[in-house]
Amino acid sequence: MSKTQDFYDQNAKTFAENTFHIDMHNLYEPFLKLIPKHGKILDIGCGSGRDALYFKNLGFNVNAFDYSKNLVTLAKLKTGLNIQHQSFYDLNATDKYDGIWACASLLHCERNRLPEVIEKIIKALKNNGACYLSFKYGHQDRIQGERLFIDMNETQILKLLSYENIVLLNMWITKDNRPTSQEQWINILFIKK
Repeated sequence: MSKTQDFYDQNAKTFAENTFHIDMHNLYEPFLKLIPKHGKILDIGCGSGRDALYFKNLGFNVNAFDYSKNLVTLAKLKTGLNIQHQSFYDLNATDKYDGIWACASLLHCERNRLPEVIEKIIKALKNNGACYLSFKYGHQDRIQGERLFIDMNETQILKLLSYENIVLLNMWITKDNRPTSQEQWINILFIKK
């Protein structure tokens, strides 16, 4: 993952500028309906801090991390939150979060390690805690520029999320919220039972 990390460290300012103002309300709404008032949310791979700041401004208790040191620095400045420099592979929490938000972040996970990360997410959620995930829609691993992407489709998601202690609430396809992109995304919402 170091080439992906290097890409974000070298392009942090441009990436943050290009993503911070994207309107994500259509994705926030179904997730936030499941989170109690002032609930604790973890933003995994927070990038520019856009989503963490939105959740914070609504009164949620927000923790966030990113694997790019330079994005962490920028996100701290934009959000006023103590953003951590961490990989999703290092998530180590138990029954801590009412919600976990992993928007366009786990798509950089090595496919063979994705089940390990999902298990860490489930462990970190409280009972009835909600998780939102998104991946670019497709079925293969690819390198774009210097970044690793794992695209996912419905069949792969159903196989990945075949745990007895979660309930898949919704899986839906959306167009990219960036007006200059025609990509499609697969969005997933589940709860821990």
